[in-house]
Amino acid sequence: MTEESIIPRIDALMTGAVDLHLHPGPSLHPRKVDHFEVARAADAAGMRAILLKDHYYPTMPIVRLINDNLGLQTRVLGAIVLNNPVGGLNPSAVDYALKQGAKIVWMATAHAKNHLDHEAKEADFKNKFPVNSKKTVEAIPATLIDDKGVVRDEVKLILDLIAEADACVSAGHHHISECFPFYEEAKARGVRRLFLNHPTYVNEGTFQDITALVNMGVKMEHSICMFVPSTFHLFDDDHLRAAIDAAGVENTFFGSDLGQKNNPTPVEGMRQIIEVLIRLGYDDDAIRLMTSTNAAELVGLE
Repeated sequence: MTEESIIPRIDALMTGAVDLHLHPGPSLHPRKVDHFEVARAADAAGMRAILLKDHYYPTMPIVRLINDNLGLQTRVLGAIVLNNPVGGLNPSAVDYALKQGAKIVWMATAHAKNHLDHEAKEADFKNKFPVNSKKTVEAIPATLIDDKGVVRDEVKLILDLIAEADACVSAGHHHISECFPFYEEAKARGVRRLFLNHPTYVNEGTFQDITALVNMGVKMEHSICMFVPSTFHLFDDDHLRAAIDAAGVENTFFGSDLGQKNNPTPVEGMRQIIEVLIRLGYDDDAIRLMTSTNAAELVGLE
């Protein structure tokens, strides 16, 4: 239960907040809110920007409709995730997405080999990740590197397109062992906006890996849903503080990773992580960096 005395502080910190990891519907995964509902809720909370993410389709056309027709102050951003429905690690899909204004390109998530391996081996992992509401064809696993540890040619072409558009890239749900050569290749090809989401979750990164990636210029996005009451809750306050310490406040930001049924809404989740950060003793300047400024700078918001 939120202490009444800090509600005004949370309200103030919500003003200008940025969430680059929302999962509204429609989707093959069961969702609590749709794209329009979540945009209106973010606007009512005074948020600066949100980014709509779906594991299976690009969101730029929806973003265009919202920004052009709903009259909101909150800016809504679009993205593409390179799972099987867009052809996997498909340069053409990335090219078209970027030319329609995609701000983030995620490498494979649900269809990364690493993710599929977790699903096959760990019942708890499979139970936590949303299940498609309809049966789909068997996924083709994706990897960023070949058997010799070299970044795949199609991935190199994707990185060239991202560099040209000055867009952001995440290694998605690929294993941490793939992330290092991937980000090295991204930097070599001129990609400036690098981040990794939930590094200690399916990616299996350690706190030492977080520090090493940050030293390469990779920002860390932590999923709010893993630190607040939700079906994804995995980590305690000590884990969160250690993860922030490993990267530094200036290299850390939060995305709700919410929108699923039986969970808080994305806006509720952002309020909850602000409350957690207050409880951990971070001042307002640090909290604003991690819930607004760092994310805004990553995607190049004016």
